[in-house]
Amino acid sequence: MSSVSSTVAELLDLNRKLLESIVRSDWGVYSGLCDPTLSAFEPEARGHLVEGMDFHRFYFELEKSHGPVNVTMTRPHVRILGDTAILSYVRLTQRLGENGQPVTAWCEETRVWHRQNGAWRHVHFHRSTNA
Repeated sequence: MSSVSSTVAELLDLNRKLLESIVRSDWGVYSGLCDPTLSAFEPEARGHLVEGMDFHRFYFELEKSHGPVNVTMTRPHVRILGDTAILSYVRLTQRLGENGQPVTAWCEETRVWHRQNGAWRHVHFHRSTNA
């Protein structure tokens, strides 16, 4: 495997871990993968740039009883620019709806990772929903 291929595989694995930590509300894993100065544009921020981790931590601390959840990145595209990488994909989230039937939601995501002291850290994302 080439150096670029192994880096792409590493980034995809880290991003999968990040997404799984979100659906499991695992703050320890999520915060360990993110830079403390994480910035984001996401629907919950209503068009505002969010900086830092406090905004995200609020959602991790909410009581969740949603049953099983599966998350999938479809057609991920990885662009490596030196010590920075940009991942773009559509995220599919499967869960049980209120009637007990499976429901799949989707959103478009772009996530930026930066290599810091030899390790990749998540530093910015932009998420758009299908709503």
